[in-house]
Amino acid sequence: MRDHLRILDNHKSLGPDGMHPWVLRELADFVAEPLSIIFERSWRTGEVPEDGRKANVTPVFKKGKKEDLGNYRPVSLTSIPGKMMEQLILDVIMKQVEEKEDIRSSQHGFTKGKSCLTNLIAFYNGMTGWVDEGRAMDVVYLDFSKAIDTVSRNILLGKFRKCGLDEWSVRWIENWLNGRTQRVVISGAESS
Repeated sequence: MRDHLRILDNHKSLGPDGMHPWVLRELADFVAEPLSIIFERSWRTGEVPEDGRKANVTPVFKKGKKEDLGNYRPVSLTSIPGKMMEQLILDVIMKQVEEKEDIRSSQHGFTKGKSCLTNLIAFYNGMTGWVDEGRAMDVVYLDFSKAIDTVSRNILLGKFRKCGLDEWSVRWIENWLNGRTQRVVISGAESS
């Protein structure tokens, strides 16, 4: 835990709890043990602290004219300790998935060392190989970028259980998904 705290990026924004990563980084020796206890208890009970389910949504400028609202993307800022807990749970999930070899080599999204670019390269290599062989093909493009927002939580949790994810982690994820709140924050003004 101490090592995770010591490498926090001081340039990250504050979440709804107002805790700056610099504070946690500087106090790593003092807060590592209490945070470890809180995280362990949260995981074992499946209860996510309320601060871990709050988010400030703020617009971040992408490019173009600043007057055009379409040139901003919403970013959800959560508490630094909450992000750390999420990362620990993700590490547990990834370890279990890797041990069971549940992720195929063709999986590129959300996989370490792979990306949209590696997926595109693999696709391109496959297609050009078929063209070189004189094979006919059809290509259909689908965009699942918002799919996670439309997947039933019960189906998602059922999939976790079916894959053999431990019940503590499944209960924690279920609690993390429920009761989430967000508010919009622009130039210090907050929505209710």
